[in-house]
Amino acid sequence: MSIVNLSDQWTLGVQIGGGGFGKVYEATNADGKNAVIKLVPEAPGAERELLFVNLDGARYVVPILDSGEYEDSTNQTQYWAFLMPRAQKSLRDHLLANGTLQPLDAISILLDIAATLSDLDGKVVHRDLKPENVLLLDGHWCLADFGISRYAEATTAPDTRKYAFSPAYAAPERWRMERATGAADVYALGLIAFEMLDGALPFGGPFTEDYREQHLDSDVPRLKSGAAGIRALVAEMLFKSPGARPSPANLLARLEGSKQQQGSGGLAKLAEAHLHEVVRQGESERLEFQELKVRETRAGLWAAGSSILRGVQEELLQAVRDTAPSAKTTYYNQKNGITIYLGSAKLELAAVNRTQINPWLWEAPAFDVVAHSGVILSRVTPDDHGYLGRSHSLWYCDAFERDRFEWVEMAFMMTPLSRQTNPYSPFLAEPGQISAQALWNGLAEFQLAWPIERLDPEEFTDRWASWLGDAAQGKLHMPSSMPERETPRNWRQK
Repeated sequence: MSIVNLSDQWTLGVQIGGGGFGKVYEATNADGKNAVIKLVPEAPGAERELLFVNLDGARYVVPILDSGEYEDSTNQTQYWAFLMPRAQKSLRDHLLANGTLQPLDAISILLDIAATLSDLDGKVVHRDLKPENVLLLDGHWCLADFGISRYAEATTAPDTRKYAFSPAYAAPERWRMERATGAADVYALGLIAFEMLDGALPFGGPFTEDYREQHLDSDVPRLKSGAAGIRALVAEMLFKSPGARPSPANLLARLEGSKQQQGSGGLAKLAEAHLHEVVRQGESERLEFQELKVRETRAGLWAAGSSILRGVQEELLQAVRDTAPSAKTTYYNQKNGITIYLGSAKLELAAVNRTQINPWLWEAPAFDVVAHSGVILSRVTPDDHGYLGRSHSLWYCDAFERDRFEWVEMAFMMTPLSRQTNPYSPFLAEPGQISAQALWNGLAEFQLAWPIERLDPEEFTDRWASWLGDAAQGKLHMPSSMPERETPRNWRQK
C-alpha cells in the first residue's frame, strides 16, 4: 500500500492513466474522499515550476487541489505528486465507447474546449491537446495537463524533441520546431473535431515520420458529417499556416452559431457556399505553404552547396598556383567565378548559380537540382577543325538518393544524327531542355558524353589540372570517340 503525504494523507489505488511523463492513480483519504494523484518524475532538466501555469479565471480546467513530493521506495524514484478531482471519464474513453458522434454532441464538447482556449488566449498554450487530456468533470469537458508539454520538452534532448508532443495531434509549426502559440491548440482541436465527426483522424500515421509528412504536406480529407458551417470551420482550423486559422474567440463564437444552425435550413445555401470557398482557400493556402517550405529548404541547400563547391574550386586554383606559378588568375569575386590563364589555355571555374524550380521545358528527370555551375577549358584559338575545348556541368542535386544532395559532374554531346555543331566537345548544359533531353528515356537531339559521377575533389583537381597542362602546350584535342566513357543510367529514374 503506497501512501502520499500532502496536506492530507492519500492512499494510492490502481493506475488509471498516464503516458511518457507521468502516471495517474486512484487515491482515497482517511475520510473516504476519492480523487486522483498524478505522479511526475523529478527528471533532470525540468523544474517543478514548469508544471504550473496561471489559469486564474479560465473556464473548464481540471484544477490541481494540492501538490507535493513522493518517493517510490520500490525503485527509489522521486516524484512530484499532484492531487486532482476524479473525472467521470476522458474524451478518449467517450470516443472509444461511442465512436462517431452526432454533430450536436460534438459541437457541445468543442464549445467547452473552445471556451477554455478563449479564456487563456495570449496567456497560456497547452501544446499537447488531445482526447486523453480532455476530461468530463462536473458536467463539462475540461482540459488537464497544462504543464506536461513544457516539462516534456525540458527533459528531452534537442535531437529528440520531436517526441515531446503527440504526433497525431501536432500542428505543422510544431514539426518545424517553431515556438508554439495558441494556433497550435486550435489545430489540435480541429483534429479532435474531425475525429469526433468522422470517427477517425484525418491523418493516420502510423509512424512518427509519417505523421510529420502528413501534417506538413498532405491535404485534409473533407468531412462528410455535420452542416456546412461546422465542416467549413473545421477545415479552417486545420489550415497549414498558423495565421490562417481562426482565433479561439472567433472559434467560440462560430461554434455557438453552428449549434443554433444545426437544425435550421434557412442559411444552408450560404453556409455551403462558404464551405466551398474555405476548401478553395485551404488548397491555395496549402500550396503557398508548400512553396514557402520549398523555397526555404532550397535556400539552405543552395548556401551549403555553394560553400562546398567554392572550396573545391579554391583547391584546384591553389593546386595550379603551387604547380604552375606562371599562371595568371582573374578572381573577380565569389559570385563571378575564377578564370585561370596558362600558356595558350584558359580554364574557367564558373559561378555557382541558383537553379529555378522545374527549369526543364521537357520531361523532367526524377531528381531535383538546387544549384549548378561548370568548368570550361578553352584553347586561345580554335584548331583547324574549329575545336575550342571542352566544358563539363556541375550540379548540386539528389541524383542518386532522394533528398541527399551532393555535387555531381557530367557533360553532354549531340547525337550523331544532329546537324548542329559546337566548338566545345563535350560541352556543359544548365538544367533545362538540352540536359532534360539527354537524360530522357527516349531518343532526342542530345545525350550524355560523360557519365553522371559524384564529385571527388582530389580526382577532380588532378584531372582538370592535367587537361589544363595539355591545353597550355597546344595538346588539347577533340576526344577520339564520343561518349568518352560509358554513360550508364545510374541516376534516379521515375
